[in-house]
Amino acid sequence: MVTLQLVGSLRKELADSLSTCRVLVVGAGGIGCELLKNVVLTGFKNIEVIDLDIIDVSNLNRQFLFQKKHVGKSKAQVAKESVLQFCPTANITAYHDSIMNPDYNVEFFRNFMLVMNALDNRVARNHVNRMCLAADIPLIESGTAGYLGQVTVIKKGLTECYECQPKPTQKTFPGCTIRNTPSEPIHCIVWAKYLFNQLFGEEDADQEVSPDTADPELSWNPADTEARATASDQDGDIKRVSTKDWARSTGYDPVKLFNKLFKDDIQYLLTMDKLWKKRKAPLPLDWLEHQKLTCPQGVTGTGLKDQQVLGVAGYCQLFSRSVETLHSMLADKGDGAELVWDKDDPPAMDFVTAAANLRMYIFSMNMKSRFDIKSMAGNIIPAIATTNAVIAGLIVLEALKILSGDVEQCRTIFLNKQPNPRKKLLVPCALDPPSANCYVCASKPEVTVKLNVHKTLVLALQDKILKEKFGMVAPDVQIEDGKGTILISSEEGETEANNCKFLSDFAIRNGSRLQVDDFLQDYTLLVNVIHCENFEKDVEFEVVGDAPDKAPTPTRSQEEGKNVANGNTGSSEPSTSSKAPAEQNDILLVDSDEEAPSSSTMAVSMESGGHKRKLHDAETGEASAKRQHLSQPSADDDNDIIALD
Repeated sequence: MVTLQLVGSLRKELADSLSTCRVLVVGAGGIGCELLKNVVLTGFKNIEVIDLDIIDVSNLNRQFLFQKKHVGKSKAQVAKESVLQFCPTANITAYHDSIMNPDYNVEFFRNFMLVMNALDNRVARNHVNRMCLAADIPLIESGTAGYLGQVTVIKKGLTECYECQPKPTQKTFPGCTIRNTPSEPIHCIVWAKYLFNQLFGEEDADQEVSPDTADPELSWNPADTEARATASDQDGDIKRVSTKDWARSTGYDPVKLFNKLFKDDIQYLLTMDKLWKKRKAPLPLDWLEHQKLTCPQGVTGTGLKDQQVLGVAGYCQLFSRSVETLHSMLADKGDGAELVWDKDDPPAMDFVTAAANLRMYIFSMNMKSRFDIKSMAGNIIPAIATTNAVIAGLIVLEALKILSGDVEQCRTIFLNKQPNPRKKLLVPCALDPPSANCYVCASKPEVTVKLNVHKTLVLALQDKILKEKFGMVAPDVQIEDGKGTILISSEEGETEANNCKFLSDFAIRNGSRLQVDDFLQDYTLLVNVIHCENFEKDVEFEVVGDAPDKAPTPTRSQEEGKNVANGNTGSSEPSTSSKAPAEQNDILLVDSDEEAPSSSTMAVSMESGGHKRKLHDAETGEASAKRQHLSQPSADDDNDIIALD
């Protein structure tokens, strides 16, 4: 008879491993709060957590480690303090910083036995993926989107990495980023849609677009923040004046609206100096200053009017005209009426186009045409606290497998919105092996890029291709011309003179090869250049071999026999298969701090009858292919327990 020694519910060896290993939690938002609680209560003792965000009022309804008195403070630091109340003996280090800071290099990651992601944006997720690959550290990815969720494990040489499958354009994003620190045009588009609802549509407290002067978050001094929070408690609650009520009080004056949204609110954000230590500060706009310019100035683009990008003055005028039109439409409907945003409604589309572009300009982004904005506008998915809790629990279960030495037993696990035909909400499926064509985790990463060498600037190569498309942070580029010509240097000032030159100015032509190094990520990529002069409108380059945005839908006969759960056939599950060119990976949680999961593609059966259908990804709206069969013995159909070891 074998005696099994337990510490709580764990084997003693595993419990000892938990108490001595060091783990890194990246993100202290919706999933992160639940995860930190779980890891300390499970027995982890040495934990480091990093998050750049500060606590916002809208976080308090689900991020339970935070209270009203914490608004305006560091999420990571407050999460640490709250978690220590559960386990005072835990050794927790908190960093109020970006994980992409060069200080957190490969050597930093090698200090950990395991990394657990609870991030809210793809750029950071790509970066952590590469750092864990470089350090050869297991990474557990996770994400939620409303009632849907996913957890997966990434291990160098054993599983697909986060970037093994190309991903379509992201369409849903965290609300906190939208409100305070937008970094991509889509953030500004979503903000403009929120603004439309706040001014003319159905108001939603979770869609606030500007700082509330009565909220405690307005005080950046921690002592003042606590004092305001205490005062609001004594008053009964924070007193708010809705955006719509304020707009009514001004008679929907376009100039007053403009100055509040694009000048006063931005100036207030600038007082939060800690927000801008790691980011470029926004630039407030002044209505009178831009009225001195004529509208045609700054118009770019050719062809249809909707495909042109106006100058700032043009968008100022468009904002003014659209506000007046929408106000008139609202007045015609009578008291208490609301407008519904519709991308096919010209005044509504004018408003969102103008407001989004003005915000893009403020936050130093390239403005977009009305055509682009209309195509980019997507759905906003709310955050569900229960989903975060379930996913955080699954992360810990996968962590226990890894620390038990059973990485091969790890699974990608999907949380469905409703039970599948076998009455299961949680569906595990096998991890796919690395993709031989991955430009990140292959032994010698290499890609081919089509572009026009006579029209592509060095700066566009750096920003749009290497940083935006390939996720690099600080690329260095050397031309393989026998001379070792340095085209781009990550050292400030060394090659800035090259930025406004075309690639052809450096004798780059069809067949040229560029060696690109990102020393922070310990990542080298060989780029093969193919010169091409015929691109579709608004397309500047193409990555040869990129997966299409949409995978072919498998037939029912193809699906049958491939669906397994806990080793059983007959139920469907998501896919991360390298055979699936589509991307169901990024289940993206849009509300405030959570984003999509890690594996590359996903398809979950959500049928209520015997009919199978793909679950559309919350971020992309695209379906994906099915994943491979689990080679495990059959288990009881009613057994939903996932084995830990």
